[in-house]
Amino acid sequence: MAGALWSGRFQKATDAAVWAMNSSLNFDKRLYAHDVAGSIAHATMLAQIGILTPTELEAITGGLAGIKADIDSGALVIGGAAEDIHMFVEAELTKRIGDPGKKLHTARSRNDQVATDLKLWMRDELGEIDSLIRELVAVFIEVAKQHVDTVMPGYTHLQRAQPITLAHHLMAYVHMFMRDLQRLGEAGKRLNYSPLGAAALATTTYPVDRELTAKLLGFDGVATNSLDAVSDRDYVMEIAADLAIFMVHLSRCSEEIILWASAEYGFIELDDAYATGSSIMPQKKNPDVAELTRGKTGRVIGDAMTLLTMMKNLPLAYNKDVQEDKEAIFDAVDTVKLCIPAFAGMVVTMQVNAGEMRRAAGGGFTNATDLADYLVIKGVPFRQAHEITGKLVHYCVGQGIHLEELGLEMLREHCELIEDDVYDYLDIANCVARRNVVGGPAKEAVLRDIAEVEKKL
Repeated sequence: MAGALWSGRFQKATDAAVWAMNSSLNFDKRLYAHDVAGSIAHATMLAQIGILTPTELEAITGGLAGIKADIDSGALVIGGAAEDIHMFVEAELTKRIGDPGKKLHTARSRNDQVATDLKLWMRDELGEIDSLIRELVAVFIEVAKQHVDTVMPGYTHLQRAQPITLAHHLMAYVHMFMRDLQRLGEAGKRLNYSPLGAAALATTTYPVDRELTAKLLGFDGVATNSLDAVSDRDYVMEIAADLAIFMVHLSRCSEEIILWASAEYGFIELDDAYATGSSIMPQKKNPDVAELTRGKTGRVIGDAMTLLTMMKNLPLAYNKDVQEDKEAIFDAVDTVKLCIPAFAGMVVTMQVNAGEMRRAAGGGFTNATDLADYLVIKGVPFRQAHEITGKLVHYCVGQGIHLEELGLEMLREHCELIEDDVYDYLDIANCVARRNVVGGPAKEAVLRDIAEVEKKL
């Protein structure tokens, strides 16, 4: 297109369809504040090495600050014929301050410029996401503390397995979220090296001070290979993958909340503010927050796959394909930030039906393993104890009763070592309380776990 900052080489205007495909301004405009910050650091460095005069530096930094302020306030609307946010800012700067604005791009390419902008943006977003996940963890811990005595069935294969507590169940997700925080934090450390000064791919003949711009922008150092600096999108792929894993954790929890809120389970009731109704069925109360979170997980997984697929066959160094990184990572970040507050609100406001959870824990023979353990303590080899217990369960199924409802005489028919104390072992609450080991569901173990997590936070 005529007027493009690279148009000197070309004799024809860019075709309108090509321009529509090539332009990224409509989505990379969100990088404007980071573009201004990177440009101010670059200009400061150019002045340090004598490329800019103090007067020119003052004009450039003042002009850039004014552009940001006007965009912030809405006085300046991003748009027009600029190809991307970088050209928009530079063109606006030159329009405002004249020739000094034309010097800003000295010793810089859009390749290292956009890589720098994206890292700065990503770093800020990681900080916000970290705070949101920490708030989510705090919500889960708050609800867990209220339910250290709420007994419920633990499941394998979606079949009742052994009794646990709701607190223990919720803390499983807390540990998932803590790993998410760790992964994202580590990714943030790996990205924090400045590409600025790598220029297009081979640095520059100017005596640039890359360490200075890195320091001014809060980076831990510089990316030490210029080819890698401009073509690296590992951090984008890594963070997208980390966000996808986080969303998978939310999706797994969503699935359980959907099940628990059903009449078939009846474990919880969602607050009216975090559910919706039906346009035709007046009685409906739908778990839309959980369902939407489960659905949006697919978007974030798709974003991660987009980035991996985009990068998989790119030769060094920069290729225009890389422009596609922004929409994918922007969408992943936006989706995560949209889901967390609604999900946290749904969890903290849900009403727990402790009685129904306890009733369910009492069914399904969740105390069968404890009976087998009891027999082992009495001297029966575990495999034999397992078989004896299995036969007793089979008998109870046929009679429609629970293990703890069997008379002592019937129990002793299967193993004469069984005594009156077996009923203490079969009590569901005691089944939970005896599992007072690290990682166990006993109240004391869960409270220790909560304290450890809060200490880490």
